[in-house]
Amino acid sequence: MPADIEVIRLLQNRHGACSRPMLKRSFFERDPVSCARDLIGCKLNWGALSGTVVETEAYDAEGDAASHTSFRPSARAFIRAHRAGAAYVYFSYGVHWMLNVLVKGTRLGFVLIRALEPIDGIRRMEKSRNLRDPRQLCSGPGKLTQALGITGAHHGRDLCRAAAFSFSPPGKTAEVETSPRIGISRSAELAWRFYVPGNSHVSRSFRVKDRAGSTPARS
Repeated sequence: MPADIEVIRLLQNRHGACSRPMLKRSFFERDPVSCARDLIGCKLNWGALSGTVVETEAYDAEGDAASHTSFRPSARAFIRAHRAGAAYVYFSYGVHWMLNVLVKGTRLGFVLIRALEPIDGIRRMEKSRNLRDPRQLCSGPGKLTQALGITGAHHGRDLCRAAAFSFSPPGKTAEVETSPRIGISRSAELAWRFYVPGNSHVSRSFRVKDRAGSTPARS
C-alpha cells in the first residue's frame, strides 16, 4: 500500500473521518498573485505533518519571463492537463524539490510555497532535516519539501481532493508584506513575493529600502 494512502487511513481511523477544513478548488480558480497573497496564514497539511504558510511567490503563465511556462513546454502541458489546486513539483538545480500549486482562473500560473512555520510533526521534520532548530526546518522552498518528504512522486497531486493533503483556511488574518521575488533574474522587478513580516521562519526578510534595489537581509 502506498505510504500516502496509509497516512490518510491512519488519520481517518483516529478521527472517524478526516475532518480538517480545506480550501476549495474555487480558491485557486482566480489569479496567481491574489492566491499567493491569500495563502499567507493558511495551513499546509501533508499527511501527519503541517505548517502555516508564511512566504509565497506568484508566477503568471503569460508575460512573466520567470515562469516555467516561458521556457518549459512541460509546464504549459501541465496546466492543460490538470485542474486548479494541483501540486506542481520540480527539481531545482539538481538539488532541491520545489512545491507549487496550480492556479487556473482569470489568470493562469503557479504559486511557489517558499516557507512554513511548522505545526505538526516537528520531530519528524527534524529527523528529515537532520537538525533541531525549528526556525530552519521549513525556512525556504527546498527546506520545506525535505522536511515534509515532498518529491517528484507528488507532482500532479490534487490538493483539493483529500483533507490529509491540502491547504486549510487561516485561523486569523495574517499581516502580509511584499517584495521582489528571490533568486531570479527575469522579471525581477515584479513585487510578487508575499511574507509575514518579522516571522522567524521566513527565508529572507526585506526592509523598506531593500525594495528600491539594495541587498536584502537574511532573516
